[in-house]
Amino acid sequence: MLYLTEADVEQLLTMPIALEAVEEAFHHLGRGTAENISRRRLRLPQGSLHLMAASLPELGYMGYKAYTVFRGQLQFYFWLYETERGALVSMLEANLLGQKRTGAASGVATGWMARQDAQTAGILGAGWQARGQLEAVCAVRPIRRVLAFCRTAARLERFCEAMQEQLGIPCLPASSAEAVVEQCDILTTITSSSSPVFDGDGIRPGTHINAAGGNSLARRELDEACVKRCGSIVVDSRDQARLECGEFLRPIERGVLHWEQIGELGEVVTGRQPPRNSPGEITLYKSLGLAVEDVAVAARVYRLALERNKGRILPIVNHPRATV
Repeated sequence: MLYLTEADVEQLLTMPIALEAVEEAFHHLGRGTAENISRRRLRLPQGSLHLMAASLPELGYMGYKAYTVFRGQLQFYFWLYETERGALVSMLEANLLGQKRTGAASGVATGWMARQDAQTAGILGAGWQARGQLEAVCAVRPIRRVLAFCRTAARLERFCEAMQEQLGIPCLPASSAEAVVEQCDILTTITSSSSPVFDGDGIRPGTHINAAGGNSLARRELDEACVKRCGSIVVDSRDQARLECGEFLRPIERGVLHWEQIGELGEVVTGRQPPRNSPGEITLYKSLGLAVEDVAVAARVYRLALERNKGRILPIVNHPRATV
């Protein structure tokens, strides 16, 4: 088994690789040639364990991610198996991998759903995940300016400085969430908020929204007004959205929104659902994070590691009594 550390992954995984791998994963989901098992959570008084798995048989890989959240500390690991013999081929430290693939999913959605002439990106949230989100959006559209907002001024300033240096375009701190929403063509929310982070009535016609922060029914970055104004609504998985999408809970309970109106990104990338119906339509991609994205990206990283002689080989002893 090849063991890959965070440092190994950082040397191997770029956003273009992640974007290509994630789009390929959604092609397989859309064609029905991949299987994804929604996240399951084990909760304890001190923390929680989260498990998610998927297979991409045509690519030859399957695997699962397990991560813990204890006292505010997160640990991510991914186990990658090949599908021919079921052999465990790699174990990866998966914090950076998760950040890149989460950003890449929003990037894929943006590439399909946002207007081609979009030039201003807005982001609400300035944490670790926000960096991957912004990197991916700027990789798929010719963004000329970024507007960002979070409630902590010092964090916002550090984020804008770092992203401006990385992307080579102006990244400006805004005075409020509303100031971002009023001026952007592409809006990404990446917070852990349990209540809406902006007024949906302020969204400009033609805006594309990536709502990527919440993956729990208790979290809700968008208000009902925002959801009602969106013409094209897409999720990564309807099955997982039923378990984790707090933004849709109230609109569906009130009959404002129906699951039949909600598409999947796999349907968009395979041409089964139009990504946008008009230039003035507000479009929404709700990202929850799928294991099939992890499998696709981990497989790319594993193959690159073999080519470049990265990582550390760990022996696996198969006990004779374990055979079937």
